[in-house]
Order: sequence, then C-alpha cells, then structure tokens
Amino acid sequence: MTLLDVEPAVLREVLVPVDLTFAQLHTVLQVAMGWEHYHLHEFEVGEGHIGLPAPKDLFAGDRPLLDERKTRLGDVLDGRRKFRYWYDFGDDWWHEIAIRKGAADEGGGPRLLAGEGACPPEDCGGPYGYAELLQALTDPKHPEHGELREWAGDFDPGRFDFDRTAKAVLKTVRRTSARK
Repeated sequence: MTLLDVEPAVLREVLVPVDLTFAQLHTVLQVAMGWEHYHLHEFEVGEGHIGLPAPKDLFAGDRPLLDERKTRLGDVLDGRRKFRYWYDFGDDWWHEIAIRKGAADEGGGPRLLAGEGACPPEDCGGPYGYAELLQALTDPKHPEHGELREWAGDFDPGRFDFDRTAKAVLKTVRRTSARK
C-alpha cells in the first residue's frame, strides 16, 4: 500500500486473507499505517465503492455504497491488481493498494511484511498540509517552526518502527478474527 502524493514515500506491505471483510481490512490498514481511526473512510474498487453506510448515505450521493461489514475482499476483487483506500474526507488521504500475485495462496492471517516512512500526523491538512508541515519542521527560520515542532513532538518522516507495527498488526488480527 502506498500513500499517494507525499514525499518521502510512505509504504506498507501487508499480507491479508481474501476472506477478510473490508471493515476488518480498514482496521488492519489503520494500524499498519499509524492512523488513529479519527475519520471516515471508503474503498474504491473499480467503479464500486465500499464503506460504512451513513443514515441516508450523506456522503455517497446517488452512487451505491456496499456495506464494508458484509463485503469480503474475495467478493469484489475479481482478479483486480489494484484498488484505492480513501481516509479522512477532509484531508483526502488516498492510498493505492496493489495486490501481489499469489498472495492469497500464502495463507495465514494479516501480517506486516515491510514498511517505509512515517505516517503523517492526523489532521495535518492532507498531502499539501503535510508538505508545509515538513518544510516548517526542517527550517528553524520558518515563522511556525516552534509552534509546529511542539505540535509534532518527535515526529520524524523517515522513521518507521517495523517491529512495533508488526506486533500491533498481529494484535489487531486477534481482534478482527474474533469478530468474523
């Protein structure tokens, strides 16, 4: 999975079984990326949309939205090699998910295989705001350097803790498996 429109790159490779629901996949992706489950999300598979229907589907408009709690990956992927995950409708974080050939044959539950780069902080303004944040953090003369350094804490865009994230994904697996 690649977080689109950001530099440095933010990538995660996660192996998941095709019998996972999209709701369970959302939970795994949130943990693997480092997002905090603060915002709405949706999957885009070809022309189809999968998410959590809201009353009268306020966000989907006239297009149909499959219920992510009832839709399994294997139900809709249908030989596709890519689909997209949209997180935070305000900040517009788009992720491209590439399906590795033969991955379904490897079996087992969700697990983290690889990763690169830190996930941007929640509510930093999407790709544009993230670029601005990084600029302010790296330039001590930037007018907002001090304030944003305090807000971002020890954030390092190049840091990715594989072991911690892999353990968190495994912990998530136990929770999502219990809900199947």
